[in-house]
Amino acid sequence: MLGLVNNAEPLLPRDVAAWLALGSATLWAQQKGLRGGALQGAPVTGNGIGAPPLGNRVAVGRASFLRWELPDANGARRRGGADPFHGRPPLRFVSFFARLKDPRVKRRKRHKLVDIVVIGLCAVLCGAEGWEDMEEFGHSRKGWLRAVLGLELPNGIPGHDTMRRVFGRLDPSELGECIADWLRTLRRRGLEDVIALDGKTVRHSYDALTGQSAIHLVSAWATENGLALGQVKVDGKSNEITALPQLLKALDVSGCTVTIDAMGCQREIARQIREQQGHYVLALKGNQEGLHESVKLLFDDALAHGFYAKDPNRRIEHDHYRSIEKDHGRIETRNCWVISGRHVAELTQAGKWSGLKSVVLVQSERKVGEKVSTERRYFITSHEGKAGKIARAVREHWRVENGLHYVLDVAMGEDACGIWKDNGPENLATLRRAAISLLRQERSSRRGVKARMKRAAWDTDYLIQVLLS
Repeated sequence: MLGLVNNAEPLLPRDVAAWLALGSATLWAQQKGLRGGALQGAPVTGNGIGAPPLGNRVAVGRASFLRWELPDANGARRRGGADPFHGRPPLRFVSFFARLKDPRVKRRKRHKLVDIVVIGLCAVLCGAEGWEDMEEFGHSRKGWLRAVLGLELPNGIPGHDTMRRVFGRLDPSELGECIADWLRTLRRRGLEDVIALDGKTVRHSYDALTGQSAIHLVSAWATENGLALGQVKVDGKSNEITALPQLLKALDVSGCTVTIDAMGCQREIARQIREQQGHYVLALKGNQEGLHESVKLLFDDALAHGFYAKDPNRRIEHDHYRSIEKDHGRIETRNCWVISGRHVAELTQAGKWSGLKSVVLVQSERKVGEKVSTERRYFITSHEGKAGKIARAVREHWRVENGLHYVLDVAMGEDACGIWKDNGPENLATLRRAAISLLRQERSSRRGVKARMKRAAWDTDYLIQVLLS
């Protein structure tokens, strides 16, 4: 079967399988850090291998492979044989799962924990919704998982029962920390990063027979990067107040603006954000009745009298920003007023809020045809003035709904998933959030997350591109 050209080393059957599973010689070259021109050839796919251009190559049956070159320790190229792997391909993300504590009894371990977790993550990236889907994905990509990701798979692909048992017993906090550490390496820090904290209930993760309620997760979403930075499970939405400090403690919010809805408008949370050198924009509603009423009255008086612009003794320091959006016959005008200075210091309870510098009114006017609706929302913030910056942070907060929660339900069917037992639903939710983050980091496609999931399922080259984003 094997034929040699130009005194090349022979290819073993496992090497041939590795090349076939790899999907693209060029992609492998990029992973290995080969220099430009060191490896050139036609694409290699599971359906056949195109003949590469003239040059040193190894012929295997009808297949044809180029010889390859790697830079040595001094940067000089050295010529290799026909086996380019020399062990596992160095895909860095796999190493983040190495510290996971295996919950299984030692004598019953037929599959490596890292293999199970990586198969689960890759399967979710390709649209898997449960344990059976993960097993099917593993069987369909067995050679690729071994050759490209370097999984050992000593006893083949884990069955769906194994997937269910392992993810049901795996510590969700440990899995979440491993994935959060990985995703943090992908985060591109900006000067005005916005981190939105918001909760979501996994609707069908309850069990009526045992009385187990549906799990509720509070997530931290880096709006500009499209990354899930962490999540904490709570017993119910009413307990988000206790979960938010835990989530904040695990985040690096220095120099960032943290946005939270009215549930998180608490003095201790504001204090913690400032102690962690971050800024906050907190929605203000009836749960802070005294402060909410004072802020409302201040803005009512200021707007009614034009902020006393003509009276130097009563003038109210403020900044204003307006934006207009037109889309699908809808016109939405947003006005943002920010009051800072002595008027904020004089507010009832204002002195009890750490770092409070400004109060905010956002008025949204929506016009659809002849129908016009108006909404007013109030916020407190540690930023001073700068209405445009604060308006952006308020607007960015909704990306956690549109960019994460909506995608979880529509593209990944999270609310329809009936997995409820043990830690399975929480661990699967963690994998979904990681998958969305990775898919959003891949910039070559302009399509939505669901379309990218389909492409990852069809094209292993693209799946690798997502994993290495």
